[in-house]
Order: sequence, then structure tokens, then C-alpha cells
Amino acid sequence: MSGPLRPPWSGPLGLYHPGTSVVHRCPPGIKLVALAAAGLTITLVRGPVSAVVALVVALVVQAVARVPWHRTSRGLVGVLVTALLAGAFQWWSRGWQVGLEIAFDLVSLVLLATLVTATTRADALLEVLARAARPLRHVGLSPETFALACGLFLRAVPVLVQASLDARDAARARGLERDPRAVLAPAAVRMVAHAHATGDALAARGLGED
Repeated sequence: MSGPLRPPWSGPLGLYHPGTSVVHRCPPGIKLVALAAAGLTITLVRGPVSAVVALVVALVVQAVARVPWHRTSRGLVGVLVTALLAGAFQWWSRGWQVGLEIAFDLVSLVLLATLVTATTRADALLEVLARAARPLRHVGLSPETFALACGLFLRAVPVLVQASLDARDAARARGLERDPRAVLAPAAVRMVAHAHATGDALAARGLGED
């Protein structure tokens, strides 16, 4: 008997939650610049105090944005586990200050990034990327193509996750959950098929042609 059905994860571009908060109304470009500045600050400013402040700021933004926790937590579960393991290792090897800093910084960065995608429509984010990539025209690359590539990459993330989960479940049903080939090979086949289907769909719409 199979386990409970998992709700499909729609990926980074599927987190958008409509709202009227000040975070929702902030222009996408400003949010991306603020996210970049926050990432740079969190990376450069060291110490457990700054890490705690960064996490508090991220939680305040979460509260102001009024995005339901279940929308953001779906993308944070893996990060929380990673942060816990990394923080515990650093705590053991370099002291509690470094461990706390590493764990809190990681959670803060991912939470802030998640809030940007949760309060901004995907098409608005891709439009900002296209505008930012306008200088690429001078080297022969279309900004729209660059934005499309970013969107396709982000859309492929949940497909990869789902393919891996399905392959793992199929391997477990055959008693092969400890055989990496039983998981990796089917997942790779599905991802290649997805890539071919995406390429055919783009070609059918004339994208990529001169």
C-alpha cells in the first residue's frame, strides 16, 4: 500500500501569494535589489548578533507581508534541515557562535528570497530580469531569451524533485531503495524526456529561430 499522496511542489516561481501588503506593492526591481543588498550584508557582517538580527528582520518582513506560513515553509523544510546539520557541525568544530551564525544566516537568506517570490508574480520577476539583461544585446544575446532561460530553469526544479521522489518510491516498491542506479537512472530518463518536450514546445512556437 502506498503512502499518503504528496502535494506537488510548484517550485520557486509557484510560491506567489496575492496580497495588498506594502511588501506586495513594492516594485519587483526594488525587492530584488534589496534582496541582493541583504545577502551581501549577511555575508560580510560576521558574528552571532548580526545573524540573530538578520533572522529577526526576515521574520518581521514575513509578518508585514502577511504570507501564510504554509506557503513559505514548503520551500524551507530542506533548508532548515541543512541549516541544522551545518550549524551543529560548526558548533562542534568551531564553537557555538559560528554554528549559530551559519544556521541563522542560511535560514534568513532563504526566507528573504522565498518572500520575494511569494509577494511577486513570476512574470514580473522575469520582466525585471529581461530589463537587467539588456546590455547582453551587445554580445548577441537577447534579454528575453535570457529571462526565458531563467524561467525554464526554475520551472525545471520541481520537475526534478518530483522525478526523484517518484523514482525513489518505485525503487522502494521493488526493494531497491539502497541501489543508487534504481533511483538515478529513471529520474535522469524523465528529466531528459522533460527537456526534449520543452525543446519541442519552444520550437513549435518558433522560439530560438533567427
